[in-house]
Amino acid sequence: MATLYTQQDKNVRKTWLLFALFLVVVIAIGWVFAEVWGNPLILYVAVIFALVMNVAGYWWSDKIVLKMTGARPAERERDWGVMTTVENLAITAGLPKPRVYIIDDPAPNAFATGRDPEHAVVAVTTGLVAILENEELEGVIAHELAHIGNRDMLLSTAVVVLVGFVAIASDIFLRSMMWGGRGDNNRAGGALVLIGLALAILSPVVATLIQLAISRRREFLADASGALLTRYPEGLARALEKIAAKNLPVRRASNATAHLFIANPFGSESMKGLHKLFLTHPPVADRTRVLRGMEI
Repeated sequence: MATLYTQQDKNVRKTWLLFALFLVVVIAIGWVFAEVWGNPLILYVAVIFALVMNVAGYWWSDKIVLKMTGARPAERERDWGVMTTVENLAITAGLPKPRVYIIDDPAPNAFATGRDPEHAVVAVTTGLVAILENEELEGVIAHELAHIGNRDMLLSTAVVVLVGFVAIASDIFLRSMMWGGRGDNNRAGGALVLIGLALAILSPVVATLIQLAISRRREFLADASGALLTRYPEGLARALEKIAAKNLPVRRASNATAHLFIANPFGSESMKGLHKLFLTHPPVADRTRVLRGMEI
């Protein structure tokens, strides 16, 4: 029988396996593109550009996300229950108390952001607070604190850098082919050029799929870590079911912030088959099944 600890170890291994696969894909793309061009300089420029843009986004991620979602700082008297729950669980987890924000939205959801535990933010919607019992709210907050404790923000940012690199390199390659820019010193043959074109077209899709797979793995890991923190997996399982049952979209949700939320912020759990590959979150039924199959 799986325990919370074995589930954590399993998810960590799968996440880093996906991350390693991502690095292999990026290196392969870089090598093929460099061979086709005969000059790797433009790839170096693309890498530097992606790093600068994403590091800047990571450094100010909390401010950017809070502005995008319309979150407001929690008030002690008005939001006493949420603030107390966050404080108590942060102490239990041995984490610095994150700042608490509220999103005035009837859709039940929550997210954590920030560049590290010392600059972390936990935000919940008013709709979430309205429908959850205390044990269920604790499960959700513990899940978000698990993201902070597991340093998910760092991994997510690194993945964003890699996705950005792949997208930029692919775009540059395709444009250079349109302009006839194979270069005078190019040593690549026609077959390699065709491989490069195929990679340029398919690699952004593959990179996005890997990014989404890593995002889904982090949700499973945060579920396990959060349940370990509260010692009550059923609380989080019931909270996820209530969120899914409401099926309301967060008004200011966007593709840029979707992966941060505890559940799909667009309010749809109906996608099946190949469409599941493009979901930012695992299906709620899968998450609750794993939670209820654990032992403490």
